Amino acid sequence: MNAEPTEILLVEDNPDDVELTLRALRAHNLTNRVKVVPDGVEALAYLRPDDMDHVPGDGFPRLVLLDLKLPRMGGLEVLKRLKTSERTRTIPVVVLTSSREESDLVESYRLGANSYIVKPVDFEQFMNAVRELGLYWVLLNTVPT
Repeated sequence: MNAEPTEILLVEDNPDDVELTLRALRAHNLTNRVKVVPDGVEALAYLRPDDMDHVPGDGFPRLVLLDLKLPRMGGLEVLKRLKTSERTRTIPVVVLTSSREESDLVESYRLGANSYIVKPVDFEQFMNAVRELGLYWVLLNTVPT
């Protein structure tokens, strides 16, 4: 395993949102260990929650930031698979999405999301939201190893 484990897995297909998220994390020195994947299939391929012998080369992340509207496999399906797997169920998953639909919110929590955040449209609000997410989930929150 590498000495620098991944701390955040960002599952996001929109390049602009990826850049904004990384920029917000970078502003608070939280980007040195972020892995970005553009869809749910790649997220599950990286984590492989059903393979009990698999650990990603750089370790399991401390946090997954998960968009819901993804190509190939939606965020809700990714969340379901992560939270029903013995290997990945304790990884905190924060849904970071533009969806304000009540059904997405309810289903995300039903499937085990640790938090649900609607992406603010305002740049400064988005930067602040990502900063708070990173500070809490990466620096303050304690997770089982």
